Amino acid sequence: MPRTLSAREILDRLVAFPTVSRDSNLPLIDWVADYLADHGIEATRVPTPCGTKAHLFAQVGPDVPGGVILSGHTDVVPVDGQDWTTDPWQVTERDGRLYGRGTCDMKGFVALAIAAMVQARAMDLKRPLQLALSCDEEVGCMAVVDLVAAMVAQLPRAGAVIVGEPTTMQVVTGHKGGTGYSVHVRGYEVHSSILHRGVSAVMEAARLIQWANDRNLDNARATPGPQAAAFDPPWTTVHVGTITGGTAHNITARDCRFALSFRVVPDEDPEAWCAAFEAEVARIEAAMQAIRPEAAIHLDRYFAMPGLRPEAGGKAEELARRLTGDNGTHVVSYGTEGGQFQTRGYSTVVCGPGDIAQAHQPDEFIDIAQLQAGAAFLDRLLEELRRA
Repeated sequence: MPRTLSAREILDRLVAFPTVSRDSNLPLIDWVADYLADHGIEATRVPTPCGTKAHLFAQVGPDVPGGVILSGHTDVVPVDGQDWTTDPWQVTERDGRLYGRGTCDMKGFVALAIAAMVQARAMDLKRPLQLALSCDEEVGCMAVVDLVAAMVAQLPRAGAVIVGEPTTMQVVTGHKGGTGYSVHVRGYEVHSSILHRGVSAVMEAARLIQWANDRNLDNARATPGPQAAAFDPPWTTVHVGTITGGTAHNITARDCRFALSFRVVPDEDPEAWCAAFEAEVARIEAAMQAIRPEAAIHLDRYFAMPGLRPEAGGKAEELARRLTGDNGTHVVSYGTEGGQFQTRGYSTVVCGPGDIAQAHQPDEFIDIAQLQAGAAFLDRLLEELRRA
């Protein structure tokens, strides 16, 4: 007989896999698939095009529609440059907390979901429990599209999706969407004493960054729409987090690269923001090329994440509220894979153990009490599926 691990023991195994987004998650996926198989649960891998990563899905219970998907991501953010006091790839228990990279975001929930799948295998469920584990959530939530498509094609459609991102077990019904660009401004080098004959990639990039600043000011001053009003901040934000460029202080910069991203409130269209930005890029590029035809601005749109919109009478919300007793209104400004499920017609909420304030931090942790609350939530969910 295979040994059944507790959720805590599963968490120990998951954290030990350093599944930083830049690296492969296949060892973790293989371990999960093998563990489920040992307990009579068949899992399906969905490889990424590069072949170095994979998603995984599985189902327990009858092959009928109306079940529940537990969705989590397997990738974590790097620990490079962070001042950890514990080994980030080993769960350390201290003062009622479990420390380790991903304990909060979101291997704690994934461990609970795997344990729930094994528990459900021994129950006479009337509706199925489905598991969805993705990769690359931390770098844009785009890869999960293939996972969702495979589940749509191969499993009976679930009635609700619970994305277990850390919400301290509050029921989150909305979050901002997001999209981002890698921007490469190509200038023309001349001595800075005759800069009017060249094109400074750094100074032209600054025009686009100032455009972002101006949009943030405009958005902050505007009256928010009815859905935006619940967010903090209640407007779409435009952000530049990294920038590199230039050769020397007395040479007009040949190259400048930066990343620009939008976090878009649900009652606005991300594509409209993209169109506005691309129009500004075209305007600035035309002015650059009037000086030097070789100058250019190249855009690579590297992620697009739909927002999660509150659903009137949504089944996922109704279920999660019944299981948690939470009747508050909660939205978040960070993004999740919930929007990708909702876009494909699934009723979706975000609800999971842990506090998002701990995510991505050195000495990341989840309170043991939160892990216990998540386990109790899933116990109630299994009873719901057994009685339905």
